Amino acid sequence: MTGIAFAEELNEEQLRAVQAPDGPVLIIAAAGTGKTRTLTYRVAWLVEQGIDPRRVLLLTFTNKAAREMLERAHALVGESVGGLWGGTFHHMANRMLRMHADLIGYNRDYSILDEDDAKRLVKLTIEDLKLPPKLFPKPEVLLSMYGLASSRAGSIDAMAEEKFASVPFVNPADVVKVHRIYGERKRGLNAMDFDDLLANGLKLFQEHPDIQQRYSERFRYVMVDEYQDTNVIQAEWVDALARQHRNLMVVGDDFQSIYSWRGADFRNIMQFPKRYPDSVVLKLETNYRSVPEILAVANACIAGNPEQFQKTLRAVRPAARKPRVVQVQDGDHQSEYIIEQIRRHLGMGVPASEIAVLYRSHFHAMELQLNLARQRIPYHITSGMRFFEQAHIKDVCCLVRLVGNPMDELAFGRLFELFPKLGPKTVSKIWEKIGGRFDPRAARDRDSLLAALPAAARELWRPLHDQMAVLFDARPVVHPSEIIQVFIDHFYQAHATTTYDNADKRVEDIEELVRFTTRFETVAEFLGEMALQSNLDQQADGGESAAGEVIRLSTIHQAKGLEWSVVFILWTMEGLFPSQKTMADDGDVSEERRLFYVATTRARDDLYLCCPRYRRTRDGGVQTFMPSRFIMEVPSHLLHTERPSRGYY
Repeated sequence: MTGIAFAEELNEEQLRAVQAPDGPVLIIAAAGTGKTRTLTYRVAWLVEQGIDPRRVLLLTFTNKAAREMLERAHALVGESVGGLWGGTFHHMANRMLRMHADLIGYNRDYSILDEDDAKRLVKLTIEDLKLPPKLFPKPEVLLSMYGLASSRAGSIDAMAEEKFASVPFVNPADVVKVHRIYGERKRGLNAMDFDDLLANGLKLFQEHPDIQQRYSERFRYVMVDEYQDTNVIQAEWVDALARQHRNLMVVGDDFQSIYSWRGADFRNIMQFPKRYPDSVVLKLETNYRSVPEILAVANACIAGNPEQFQKTLRAVRPAARKPRVVQVQDGDHQSEYIIEQIRRHLGMGVPASEIAVLYRSHFHAMELQLNLARQRIPYHITSGMRFFEQAHIKDVCCLVRLVGNPMDELAFGRLFELFPKLGPKTVSKIWEKIGGRFDPRAARDRDSLLAALPAAARELWRPLHDQMAVLFDARPVVHPSEIIQVFIDHFYQAHATTTYDNADKRVEDIEELVRFTTRFETVAEFLGEMALQSNLDQQADGGESAAGEVIRLSTIHQAKGLEWSVVFILWTMEGLFPSQKTMADDGDVSEERRLFYVATTRARDDLYLCCPRYRRTRDGGVQTFMPSRFIMEVPSHLLHTERPSRGYY
């Protein structure tokens, strides 16, 4: 016995959760309320009650989370915590399958395919079926779709039909066939991929009730972290593990359920009390992270969601500054304001690593990236590459580069290596055959190129060939936005769908690039600025210094679980946050509102909600925006409205 003073080291809410009686327990742990601390002390409490740690199972989503909890538990109760089963869902499923895989048709010494192995096996399957590799979806796209279908226990057939309905050269039946043969090949190799571990873990229990009973008997207590992020398979597997003793404690926050796009099922946490009618529901609402003014805004914002466990964050920290709604003109004005405030906070002694800029979509940060680079302010992007370094941005600029310089062999090579049957050597021969230059504006050059292309590439290129005639033959000057848009509409949209598992987000980036081009009158001006920005990015790249002293830029999804002293949220405007796509799909903005809640609760001291009024359109015009409904729903007295000098509200 270690004699932990639980009542002194925990607040009342945490203590009730730690000492919860046997039976199913749902702990709704709001942001910043000590969820990890509560789970750790729960483990220590069970050990102090004489529970054998080998009969306790702790499931997490990351190895880091599991290590942190086990290390903290070890610090509390020492070696007596040894033997506890703790780790990710995949790790625990694998541990069980290693002892019973033979019951579902595998040898126990099965291999686990890493990402590269899985891609290679899918690629070999595509080649054996003689499907055109540059027209058929890439292995990573297929694997992402197969994994999503598995996590949702959904139909591959239906998902393939939906995903590739707009891609005329992809037969969804071939996608299904690749999935079937890929599965057969894994069996033949005695191998599972990452998604198979969970699917087969559940299959083992479903087909062999005696094995399920054995583990359900063994684990007297089952605890699950981040329960709001579980998918259908994970929830069923956990229920099976807890069936015997029913001492299932799940910890999560329905307000932070933001991963439905990767398979998480919001219903798991919401319907827990229905699946377990005798469950106890406890709430952690005392927040140790943020000042009360920030929590008041978070509470007011999330109140707009109809289906949720009602709770109110209560601050421990003293009163401070109200969150600011910053009304600015446009994206450039927004970035200028943020840079001014960053410098002010740095001057007040706030470390750069304590300042973050969050955004709904990656392209929202484009103007800020450009201006940070110009001002030589180092920054690090958590959620991706710098804007102009991204492959899809470089791809769609190739045709514009050739308009600007018909002798740009590098642009020609990058462009045509996207097409079927065209590798570097073949493209080089085509380049020589057409005379070492290609001007998309010249009919003779276009005809020469069309004749020089192999049949498969010619078929895909012809729509672009025809559109370029329409685009260039009637006018001496064509804007870069028009060139990029034609390329997207007649080739790159379908190419992105078959090449990238996040094609929608990449197309959003490209649409933002089209808006960016409207700043310039000519192709030469646009290309000059693009090259300048790429070089500025290199010079301003702060990377990850030893102290990590750089400004952090991140999507909100990747910021979940993190916190900073100062947080800026970009483009909090209706149609951008919540996104227009979400509103168009089903009109349900509940997850978008939860995303906004997650963003606001990342801030400890200062929160800025940036509201640009205008944004360029793809045709060079200007679109007017209203502030996000998530801001308008917050009582005005909880916010301080700021109108920087360039503003005209």
